[in-house]
Amino acid sequence: MKHLLKKISAFTEQLERVLIISGIIAMMVNSTANAIGRYAFNKSIFFSEELNQFLIVGVTFIGFAYAVRKGRNIRMTALYDALGYKARKVLTTIIALFTALLLFYLAYLSVFYVAELKSINRLSPALQFPVYYIYAIIPIGFAMAGLQYAMSFAMNLLHPEIYVSLDVTEEEEKDSMGAL
Repeated sequence: MKHLLKKISAFTEQLERVLIISGIIAMMVNSTANAIGRYAFNKSIFFSEELNQFLIVGVTFIGFAYAVRKGRNIRMTALYDALGYKARKVLTTIIALFTALLLFYLAYLSVFYVAELKSINRLSPALQFPVYYIYAIIPIGFAMAGLQYAMSFAMNLLHPEIYVSLDVTEEEEKDSMGAL
C-alpha cells in the first residue's frame, strides 16, 4: 500500500511544484513588466492586476496541498503535545480522516461554484476570459489536499509511527523544526 501511495504522491508533488513555481515566476515577470512599463514608459499593462489575482488563486490552492504534503500546515498543538503517544496517534488519525472528508466535501461544493460561473458565462473584466477556467483550480486544490490527508490517515492506520503527512512522521517534523 505504501508503494502505491508513494507513486501517487511523487506524481502529484511534481505537478504541484511545477504549478507553484510557474505561478510565482509568472507573477514576478508580470509585476516587473508592469512596473517597468508604468515608470519607464508611462503605460501600465491593462490586465496585470487581473492576471496576478488569477495566479494568486492558483498558487494559494495548490500551495495549500503542497504544505499539507510536507506537514507544514497550521496545527494547534498545545493540548496535543500534553497527550501520551497512543492518544496523539488516535487524535492524529481522526483529524486526518475528518480533514480529508471536509476537504473532499469542499472540493465537491466548489465544483458547483465553478459550474455556476460557467453557466452564467462570467468573464474577467480586463481580459474577457471565462473565469471558470481559473477558478477550476479551487476544487483541484481542495481535492489534492484532501488526498494528502487521506494518505496520512492510511499511513496512521497501517504503521505504528505518527504520520503528519504521507512522508513526514511526527518525529521527523520535530527534528526539522528544531533545525530552524
